[in-house]
Amino acid sequence: MKPALLAEFETPEALLSAIEALHARGYRKLDAFTPYPVHGLEKALRLPRSKLPWMVLPFALTGGGGCYSLQLYLNGIDYPINVGGRPPHSAPAFIPITFEMLVLSAALAGLILFLVLCRLPELHHPIFEVEGFDRASQDRFWLAIDERDAKLVRGHTEPELQGLGASRVAWTSNPPRPPSEATAGGGAP
Repeated sequence: MKPALLAEFETPEALLSAIEALHARGYRKLDAFTPYPVHGLEKALRLPRSKLPWMVLPFALTGGGGCYSLQLYLNGIDYPINVGGRPPHSAPAFIPITFEMLVLSAALAGLILFLVLCRLPELHHPIFEVEGFDRASQDRFWLAIDERDAKLVRGHTEPELQGLGASRVAWTSNPPRPPSEATAGGGAP
């Protein structure tokens, strides 16, 4: 998301009601920045469930299965040793290492996929140039509207946000679309 317009709210309730009102007015590309998790924020933003667990699953199964196969090959085929009379393929003996490799593979794949999906590390973001945004990690609640939102038009959206209770409205350093261009795209109110 490339936020273009930011609005500061003093309470999480004001933020949630503003998000609901903007959704009702047709805004779809919204995001929020809060100092702590706000109950109901994901539902208000209409965020879909993350696909990350399903993306990590193949890596976890590959890591666990590969580890089990390696133990089976080493102990049963390549260099079988009779230890205490157990058979070369002793599944209970393989399970601890297989489980650990499954967890390690899932954790590493999850971390890498998370960074890729979030496009991290990002060394600069224009949102941090907005005055007062640093309080988003302390005691303020910010609502961001993506610059690609069809309803976002300079001069029309700012009064809407102030009418919804925003104490401050600010544009990021990215240049916003002029109203004539937004109207030509059919997204202007």
